Amino acid sequence: MTTQVSGRKMYLAGKWVSRDRTIPVYDPQDHSIIDTVPAATKEDMLQAIEAAKIGAKAAANMPVHERMAIIQKAADYIEERKELFARTISREGSKTIREAYKEVKRCIETLRISSEEARRIQGETISFDQMPGSENRVGYYYRFPIGIIGAITPFNDPLNLVAHKVGPAIASGNAIIVKPATVTPLSSLLLAEAFARAGLPSNVLSVVTGYGNEIGDVLVTHPAVRMISFTGGLEAGEEIIRKAGMKKIGMELGSNSPVIVLEDADLREAVESAVSGAFWAAGQNCLGVQRIYVQESVMDEFQQAFVERTRSYRVGDKQSELTDMGPLITEKEAIRVEHLVNEAIEKGAVLLTGGERNGAFYSPTVLINVPDDCTIAKEEIFGPVVLLYSVPDLDTAIQEANDVNYGLQAGIFTNNIEKAFRAIKQMDVGGIMVNDSSDYRIDSMPFGGVKGSGLGREGIKFAIQEMTEPKVVCFKL
Repeated sequence: MTTQVSGRKMYLAGKWVSRDRTIPVYDPQDHSIIDTVPAATKEDMLQAIEAAKIGAKAAANMPVHERMAIIQKAADYIEERKELFARTISREGSKTIREAYKEVKRCIETLRISSEEARRIQGETISFDQMPGSENRVGYYYRFPIGIIGAITPFNDPLNLVAHKVGPAIASGNAIIVKPATVTPLSSLLLAEAFARAGLPSNVLSVVTGYGNEIGDVLVTHPAVRMISFTGGLEAGEEIIRKAGMKKIGMELGSNSPVIVLEDADLREAVESAVSGAFWAAGQNCLGVQRIYVQESVMDEFQQAFVERTRSYRVGDKQSELTDMGPLITEKEAIRVEHLVNEAIEKGAVLLTGGERNGAFYSPTVLINVPDDCTIAKEEIFGPVVLLYSVPDLDTAIQEANDVNYGLQAGIFTNNIEKAFRAIKQMDVGGIMVNDSSDYRIDSMPFGGVKGSGLGREGIKFAIQEMTEPKVVCFKL
């Protein structure tokens, strides 16, 4: 597929602007240039922040019904252009066209939920007379927007993860500045276009494209920016925390997600769910299945079925409806995954299938007997690689599943309700899916993790809680 490179503009304080210096956007499948975007400067980001100061006041004073209507209109705009949005996601990123259409559908849902939650930002009355001497006082609290939110978003969900920050920010009356991933900026610019067409006031939203090392620190450290919402890697997240200063932080920092399969599980269902969870978006998914702990009595049966299903996974052209998995986001990322797998094999891991790289493509890979001192056993792979472990019982599985510095989500397959609840109570994660893989989420649920997987929660209602503060009002009668 060829694309005429016209040069996209970035959305800076309600205006579409270009810059002489640009960044090429590549299709990872063939490394062809899809388009270019402006390479913003420090001065551009400062301009966005100054405009957002005005935008934050306008957003806070916008009636709730207007916020709701604008967000709904933006969702309508996307729904009317589903194919454009899906093709853009698939071209600039790793997702197949089928995966991209699902992301567009989720984005529309995210925005519609954001619109609905705008009407439910509520406080409550306070019984001041619970304190002796306060019998003549009455009051309440309400939630108010914090002001300017800085959003730094990743490449793996270039539309919906942006919507998960923009939708709640606008619903709660804040201004927001988005710094999208350098390799996938086009989808976020389309989202900005949807809000511009929906009538969002100028200065409330900016999407500033550029290199993180040139504009990221300006956004993170500026005192006028009252919250940083970041989705990305643990190392980058820790660096942001060190730099951000006195402001709110919301972070989703990935994982090394475990799935437990017990002997009483429906193995066919477990295999199908875990394979999908492992290789969705070429494994570049914070919820992706990375470690599977299988009770030893069914290990051989599960392993055989899992490898067979993995080998049937169709890797190829992202734009084909028949393709199950496309390339990683760059060849550099595929090489990184290749090195991690090779390190594990050199230390004694056994390769059951996969382990082959062709440019940015890396075949779905399954390993067993992975030593604990391998990087791939403890860190996030963020690629299409799964590790299988045989365990004698549930307690061992839980202990080993918890033995990493991550805890986003987990899955367990069992028909024993007592064992399911034991896992629910004892697993150190932000969410546990019973008879489903770790890779399950709806956009309205609280989403986030423990340990190195992040701080705070997303999911529209819960993001709004993070993006607002309570103010107490007390009347002395």
